Amino acid sequence: MGSAAVLRVGNASGFYGDRFSAVQEMLTGGPLDVLTGDYLAELTMLILARDRIKDPATGYAKTFLRQMEECLGLALERGVRIVVNAGGLAPARLAEALRELAGRQGLDPAVAHVEGDDLLPRRAELGLPEGLLAANAYLGAFGVAECLKAGADVVVTGRVTDAALVAGPAIAHFGWAADELDALAGAVVAGHVLECGAQATGGNYAFFREHDVTRPGFPIAELHADGSSVITKHPGTGGAVTTGTVTAQLLYETGGARYLGPDVTARLDSVRLTQEGPDRVQIDGVRGEAPPSTLKVGLNSLGGYRNEVVLVLTGLDIEAKAALVRRQLDEALPPEVRPAGMRWTLARTDHHDADTEEGASALLRLTARDRDPAKVGRELGKAAVELGLSGYPGFHLTAPPGPGSPYGVFTAAYVDAEEVEHTAVLPDGGRIAIAPAPRRVAPPVPAADGPGAPVPAAGLPAPLPPGPARRAPLGLVVGARSGDKGGDANLGVWARDDAGWSWLAHTLGIDLLRRLLPETADLPIERHLLPNLRAVNFTITGLLGEGVAAQHRFDPQAKALGEWLRSRHLDIPEALL
Repeated sequence: MGSAAVLRVGNASGFYGDRFSAVQEMLTGGPLDVLTGDYLAELTMLILARDRIKDPATGYAKTFLRQMEECLGLALERGVRIVVNAGGLAPARLAEALRELAGRQGLDPAVAHVEGDDLLPRRAELGLPEGLLAANAYLGAFGVAECLKAGADVVVTGRVTDAALVAGPAIAHFGWAADELDALAGAVVAGHVLECGAQATGGNYAFFREHDVTRPGFPIAELHADGSSVITKHPGTGGAVTTGTVTAQLLYETGGARYLGPDVTARLDSVRLTQEGPDRVQIDGVRGEAPPSTLKVGLNSLGGYRNEVVLVLTGLDIEAKAALVRRQLDEALPPEVRPAGMRWTLARTDHHDADTEEGASALLRLTARDRDPAKVGRELGKAAVELGLSGYPGFHLTAPPGPGSPYGVFTAAYVDAEEVEHTAVLPDGGRIAIAPAPRRVAPPVPAADGPGAPVPAAGLPAPLPPGPARRAPLGLVVGARSGDKGGDANLGVWARDDAGWSWLAHTLGIDLLRRLLPETADLPIERHLLPNLRAVNFTITGLLGEGVAAQHRFDPQAKALGEWLRSRHLDIPEALL
């Protein structure tokens, strides 16, 4: 790509539906070499799969085409290359659509794409289950790199790892080989920081009141030949880039010290963060290990149909009113029409002696699931509506029940990397087969603290000396960020100084987490320590049921799980407050 000592890679999308204007903002806000965009998530792949069923010509993120309609000429004029995973389930079709768009505008970009992640046509051969809507392997960065080395102005991919969008340009620019693991790991860490857009610049940040995050800018990584980087943003844009905002994003949707990928395993416990200046955080020291011998495959299937009935309970006797309507609906739904899954949750949003009716009301939510759409549609709605004049006093619903809607299930499988036909399709139509990483190992078994296990001493400061404590919210002294990985939740918690880290590491174990978050009491939990980041990272298995598309719980992606934890009260040393 070039010989400059620094490669400036920006991000303009963290998900399908992110700020539409970000592409133009990033192209006009300052110098860039590459602009990336992450449009895919587990739920997005399901949405695209359903689109493809309705119209086989679709299956990609249409928003990207509209953004390119406005900005492709600008990117070409400024010499900024575009790398996105907006191809979804149809990268070749998106590449062709982009060429057609460019032709209508009198432009002639070199467009390439990466394919081979779609394993649905080979389902039986690879031993994947039946009934899938989509099956996509998470490819690495070397296909992107080959497209760029061949002169591509735009590279569109299907399901690659999010970090590959940044690591691919770095490989092409610096000429890294597959065995330069430390450099690759550094680029993967930078890519992980960038992949969620404004989450690295103050979006969704625990200490948001310390910065103006009304409209945060999007992040940039200045990558160096050794894999180190500086995370920054365009001058004059909102938000902030601090060791805190970068730490929060590093903990997002990760688990233990080893961050597995198809090209390299990045050691998150080796990451060093330094505030180099205003809105500039240096990342260095990242060590890499051989990647696993398998590739993760995201499997999306139709789980059945779901519906919700939300009842409003107002004033006195909230618990008794909830109990009454539950009994009534149980009797109104005989076994032959009863949904297979019925989950009740009561949200006590009511306030004592409230001065508005809404403030005096609680919400009782029934979530129903079944393979038969009729059981969660007409029958359920009929039973709820018929209680209109025979229920609890003040009976009403937030909305009339509608028909049930299909929901998806996400699961992960693993296939041998040798079985996946990772291919770079170059601008001239040439095809390059991308070989798996030459040095591969079996995925390491993560080490986690069991319930009640002592905190490992290695790398930790001594415990804080005894002193007075005060009952207070945990969030006064720590930050947190949480998210989803299929049916599991990730919850990262970090301290802002060494004293806070000493207390956090020796205090917040699995047993205490279960007490603070009772919803996790019966679930398997892993705990990982990352001393360089002053962080504890938890993986809570099964909290999200069958994944975000199944809408298993109130917060189906665990986005606010960390904020719930920060709101819980416990005894905190006064020296930290």
